[in-house]
Amino acid sequence: MKTIQIINGPNLNLLGKREPSVYGNESFKNYLEQLRIRYPQCHIEYYQSNIEGELINKLHEIGFSTDGIILNAGAYTHTSIALHDAIKAITAPVIEVHISNVHARETFRHVSMISSACKGIIIGFGLDSYRLALESFLTEE
Repeated sequence: MKTIQIINGPNLNLLGKREPSVYGNESFKNYLEQLRIRYPQCHIEYYQSNIEGELINKLHEIGFSTDGIILNAGAYTHTSIALHDAIKAITAPVIEVHISNVHARETFRHVSMISSACKGIIIGFGLDSYRLALESFLTEE
């Protein structure tokens, strides 16, 4: 059984309430339950923090023992060299995800400080971005 860690960054605790026109109406808690039901062959862990250092600490904590990490760093995507360095420091593969198409939004969202440290990026498929990332870990040999 593969262990997959989902890590969400700032303001993603407000999914379902925050800007529904951009992020949808579903809470992450509900979506996570659906993922766990759909993929019983995976042990899916979840962590969310609005604090950059806590996200780094979590990457350090699980980054040598989990099979894969799905990371939505929120706004820290565009600003955090520290998250980039934390991803580079661990051995678990990390897939960067975004719910919205960041390239169709404000120009400051077009640059990711973490992309080059990640195995891949999935952008703009709503909450399904997480499912697509999860499936990429399942197709690995």
